[in-house]
Amino acid sequence: MSFGNQGARVWRKTGEKEMPKCLKSSVKYPPSVMVWGAMSAAGVSPLCFIKGRVNAASYQEILEHFMLPSAEKLYGDEDFVFQHDLAPAHSAKTTGKWFTDHGITVLNWPANSPDLNPIENLWDIVKRKLRDARPNTLDELKAAIEASWASITPQQCHRLIASMPRRIEAVSYLKKLAYHEKVL
Repeated sequence: MSFGNQGARVWRKTGEKEMPKCLKSSVKYPPSVMVWGAMSAAGVSPLCFIKGRVNAASYQEILEHFMLPSAEKLYGDEDFVFQHDLAPAHSAKTTGKWFTDHGITVLNWPANSPDLNPIENLWDIVKRKLRDARPNTLDELKAAIEASWASITPQQCHRLIASMPRRIEAVSYLKKLAYHEKVL
């Protein structure tokens, strides 16, 4: 997930245009950062701030150093199923081998499917919490993201995951509806 400053919106009354309380410095090129994080019904993992592009090798490093310790903390010895999308780094043969070598089951995710991964909703929650933060530096942005992420409760994660059957049913219904419209 990428984060960056969304730009400022200013609401002021007539005559307040140049008042110091209505002005805030801005950055021409706001900072942005790519972040990896995971969730389960028990809560969230630590975040990994990513430098550069993600390829299969760097993704596997993230899995090794962030996902495995998080899974141990969240699941202990219990088995779990890992879900990610079909980004090239995720679907690379070497990444599949990494999961096999570590005995981790990956949810089979169809190509060109709607993104129903509940973590996407979690990232939206994090971004909403960041709306009022106007970080001017990369360190300020990272601190704001970490604070927002740390405020996510296990209950929020559990609700998002519990909503999956309802979301899948809604998508299935829409597909059936689209099919019937084509037939008619």
